[in-house]
Order: sequence, then structure tokens, then C-alpha cells
Amino acid sequence: MCSSVAPRLWFLTDRRIREDYPQQEILRALKAKCCEEELDFRALVMDEVVLTIEDGNLGLRVKGELVTSYPQVVVVRVPTPWVQSDSDITVLRHLEKMGCRLMNRPQAILNCVNKFWTFQELAGHGVPLPDTFSYGGHENFSKMIDEAEVLEFPMVVKNTRGHRGKAVFLARDKHHLADLSHLIRHDAPYLFQKYVKESHGKDVRVIVVGGRVVGTMLRCSTDGRMQSNCSLGGVGMMCSLSEQGKQLAVQVSNILGMDVCGIDLLMKDDGSFYVCEANANVGFIAFDKACNLDVAGIIADYAASLLTPGRLTRRMSLLSVVSTASETSEPELGPPASAAVDNMSASSSSVDSDPETTERELLTKLPGALFNMNQLLANEIKLLVE
Repeated sequence: MCSSVAPRLWFLTDRRIREDYPQQEILRALKAKCCEEELDFRALVMDEVVLTIEDGNLGLRVKGELVTSYPQVVVVRVPTPWVQSDSDITVLRHLEKMGCRLMNRPQAILNCVNKFWTFQELAGHGVPLPDTFSYGGHENFSKMIDEAEVLEFPMVVKNTRGHRGKAVFLARDKHHLADLSHLIRHDAPYLFQKYVKESHGKDVRVIVVGGRVVGTMLRCSTDGRMQSNCSLGGVGMMCSLSEQGKQLAVQVSNILGMDVCGIDLLMKDDGSFYVCEANANVGFIAFDKACNLDVAGIIADYAASLLTPGRLTRRMSLLSVVSTASETSEPELGPPASAAVDNMSASSSSVDSDPETTERELLTKLPGALFNMNQLLANEIKLLVE
């Protein structure tokens, strides 16, 4: 702890993932931010928290001690593929009902735990989604062979709780689908999705923090497979995104109620997009490298801004400046930007003094060599994809 005042900001994660890059970076950034702002800070893992109801009131115990000063903001990082409603979500609900501001909130996390739940939330809001079927019961995969045929083959088959591109298949025909039904694990239902051929082996990862696009990364497979995940050998490079693409990512984030998320977009031939997935516990090791960003630092700044409603930190207010500067050197993904103003940038404001001077200084200090490296990488990816 950096001060003797009551704890104001907590970082809550899971023991199974706390040593991973994103959690270590967020921990580093939060510690630095709290020392800078003279805020008390505490880092915990889920299994250290004991939930109590005594004398009709909600309470907490940590490591055998009664907690008397509760945090205002809790930054949450839980492994969404393994989230359990009866334990993990119960802890988050308890904190939320005690008046803590969680980022992300438990309902937002649940919206992304199951890929079909995500689509259920997005449906009816005008969000472009590939046609998708699923089913009730864990072991009813085989009955979908005939039901999903209207989606046409080849079709995409995904485990609703899969992650990092795992448990995803491109079924060639009914016979292939029947073979898969004997090989897969039925621990969770699968979804069947219309294949977006033009986006085979490539997609766009968009990270959104506090309703603002942090940056965008083009991901491309290097071995011809459909999945472009960097964890499967895919290559990522910084890219720009059309206003349409940015607004779509922000719209998805808002519908799902997310503070921090990664939105994956599939590209169509006409420059528009389908929403592929949304990630509540988005990883960013490849993103940081490709886009020369400190996503953890941005998350920490946003968490601090929630302690004082209406206040945006300098880093958050400059996100749109960095995005604009990068787009001058990268090909734009999506149709040309219209006259419509990006709803993120239009609604943002900063209390920092002399923002024009700050913007000029930032633009002059952006590493030009980074754009050159990304252009070389773009050429390599283009050869691989073609």
C-alpha cells in the first residue's frame, strides 16, 4: 500500500492466471498509478475473499481479517472460459451489491462467457452478425447436422466456451460434421455459424477501454488455417480502422456493458464488418507489441478516472490523437470515413490544460520507425494471405 488512507482501488484476479502477462502488467500499472495519485491499493486473488452476511448486512473477510474499508473501484480479471456462476460471479455480485464499481461488471463478464450468449445480447440491435445456430443440452451436437444445413457448407463450428482459437473447426460437409460429432468433447454446447470466406485467416482485433477505441490490430494466419489468433501462430500488425468499424466496436462494447474488452471483427469484401466475438478478459501481449501501446497503463488510467467521475486522465484524453496519428501511415480497413463524427471522440473531454500543445508534442514524438516496421510486416502478411 502506498498510503495510510482507506483502500480505494483493488485489483482482483484468479490464481490460475495472475502470473500471465496481462495481469502482471495491469498490476504494475495500477501500483504506479496509485502511488502517483496517492491512492491506497490492494491486489487480491479470488480464493482469498470470504463473503459474509452478518446482522443482515453484507461484509468481507480477507485472510481471516474483517474488511472495514471497501474499495470504490475494483479492476477484475477472471478467466472467462472457466468462470463459475456459483463462485466467481457470486464474489463479483457481492462486491457490486456493496457499492463497489467493478470493471468489468459481473453481467458484462457473463455476456462474454458463452459465445452464443454474446450473440443473444447483440441480436436485435442492428449489429451485423453471421447467421448462427446452437442448441439445448450438451450432447445434442449430432442433431444439428441436419438442422444447420441451411447455413450451407463449409460452415464454422465453435465450442461456445472456447478461447484462443481452440475448439474451432471449418466443417467441409455433412460427413465431416458427423465425424466431428464423435471426436469432440461435449462439456459445453457448440454453435454453427455461416462461413465468411473473404475473412478466412484474418480478422481485426479492436480493444475498447471506457467506450474509446485504444487501437486496432490486423491478425493474419501464417499457415492457411481459418483462425488468426496470435496464440496459434498468427501474426499481428497495427492497422487503422474506418469510422464505421470503430463505431461498431464501441456499439458492441456498450451493448454488452463492458469497460475493457476486445472485439474481433470479420472483414467483408465491401469493406464492412461482421462481429465475430467479444472478449471480457482480453489479452494484449501481441497487441502491445504490434501497436506500440501500454494497454495496462490505459486500463489503470481509466480505473483512476472512475474514482473521480467526470475526470479523464491525460492518457485517456489522448487516445484519439494516437489513433489519428497512426492512421496517417497505415492503410484503412473498411469504407472511407464519412462526415459523421466518431461518437467516442465527440463525447470526450479533458481537464488537462493546453491540449493543442500536448497533441503537437505527441505527434512529433511518435516513433516513425514503428510505421516502417509495420509496413514491412504488412507486405509479408499480404504474401502469406495471397
